[in-house]
Amino acid sequence: MKILVTNCNTTEAMTKEIEAGARAAAGPGTEILARTPSWGPESAEGWLDSFLSAAAVLDLLRTTEEEFDAVVLAGFGEHGREGARELLDVPVVDITEAAAHLACLLGRRYGVVTTLDRTCGLIEDSLHAAGVGEHCVDVVGSGLGVLDLADELRTASALVTAARRVRDRGAEVLVLGCAGMTGLDRRISAELGIPVIDGVAAAVRLAESLVSLGLRTSRVAYPRPLPKSRRWGPSTTD
Repeated sequence: MKILVTNCNTTEAMTKEIEAGARAAAGPGTEILARTPSWGPESAEGWLDSFLSAAAVLDLLRTTEEEFDAVVLAGFGEHGREGARELLDVPVVDITEAAAHLACLLGRRYGVVTTLDRTCGLIEDSLHAAGVGEHCVDVVGSGLGVLDLADELRTASALVTAARRVRDRGAEVLVLGCAGMTGLDRRISAELGIPVIDGVAAAVRLAESLVSLGLRTSRVAYPRPLPKSRRWGPSTTD
């Protein structure tokens, strides 16, 4: 089984971290193909970045010549999942949706800890669009930018502080709201005493399950794109 994992930004170091987390979560025999868009924002932190990253990831998906059995979109709250489902014949699993669905299996209410406050509304909208927003008690920013997450000690401290706020507001399960936080779930769970879900790991496992069960995206919900000319850049059309 081959799972293509796409970073939502152009920072290669973050792609490598996401790849390591995805491989750690994958089952025996699953190959992880981690890829970075060739253009777009260096970090996705807001609506403008999100729309740009969505277009860049869709461009990556439409032009790749690699074969894969499923896609994991490793951008928390970012746009693009519906477009990717129209574009591809294989299952597309978004880490935001995957983490929230698993959280709903572990408790009645969950909360999200993310990076900057400016991303909270975007994440809330993504959760509502996926049909899992009703059970989210809050989305809380940690005050860290995406590129600040490379400092593991600082990141862990900030996330634990923000996570306590979410737990005190009634969250029974916590979701890490950025692909760059992958690998910190067990550490924070030990600090807080509640389940903590890493979106990359959740999405990889769900993608494996869909492939193993022979399931594909419904073409009733996501019909193939209409045949027409589309200008993706100054010299390319399809």
